[in-house]
Amino acid sequence: MTAIENRSVPQRLRAENLRLSFGAVQVLKDVSVDLEPGRITGLIGPNGAGKTSLFNCLTGLYRAQLGRIAFGGVPLETLPPHRRAALGISRSFQHMALCPDLTVLENVMVGLTLERRSGWANAFLPLPSGTREDAMARRKALAALESLGITAVAEILPAELPPGTLRLVEIARAMAGNPKALLLDEPAAGLNAVETRDLMRALQRLIRPDLVVVVVEHDMDLIMQLCDRIYVLSFGQIIAHGTPAEVRADPEVVRIYLGGDDD
Repeated sequence: MTAIENRSVPQRLRAENLRLSFGAVQVLKDVSVDLEPGRITGLIGPNGAGKTSLFNCLTGLYRAQLGRIAFGGVPLETLPPHRRAALGISRSFQHMALCPDLTVLENVMVGLTLERRSGWANAFLPLPSGTREDAMARRKALAALESLGITAVAEILPAELPPGTLRLVEIARAMAGNPKALLLDEPAAGLNAVETRDLMRALQRLIRPDLVVVVVEHDMDLIMQLCDRIYVLSFGQIIAHGTPAEVRADPEVVRIYLGGDDD
């Protein structure tokens, strides 16, 4: 295989020995992760552990001072976010950012902006190429909503929906372009127990052999039930990784993050 691996082979997202500093503050210290397709990987740790910073390095919002990142054998270190997105890397953010004046379906279609080829003139004088793109975007957005079981809310405005459904809409927007790697930053933030359970079921529906799914989350019950593998960050370093059972039993994880019986 060449540096760009055979695209028929499921692609891994890998980071090796990442170091990221802001001034004198070292945020990531020789962090290495191997994120496999066909499973859900969890990333946990206390506030300030470096979880979102790692996500930002993987997606190009931050550029690590040292280390390597590759997706399917393609080096990513110098690629800007839009180039990484074009390779199939998609993410959600901690804070929901849906446009209140657009329907759910239209919000999801926004996630397909990078795929559009028709120019600005199509907004004033609809052209056949733009019309075809609109129809294709609509089909893809509906498929993303269907993958999460929320097609019934396609024509509803965000203000009319509960937080749990809005979170699924954001994930649908990230899924609309049929990504190969999906990075979710605290998808259960602000959700109640019922909404969190629904979220977990929806995410389990997304698993497929060619999709990398990574979840940053503070909800330990969700992570332990949802994930196949877990990485634990503390003060910018990976202190443990393995199956949920292995991580739960790790003494350092218990001491630093999970705590005792009170958790």
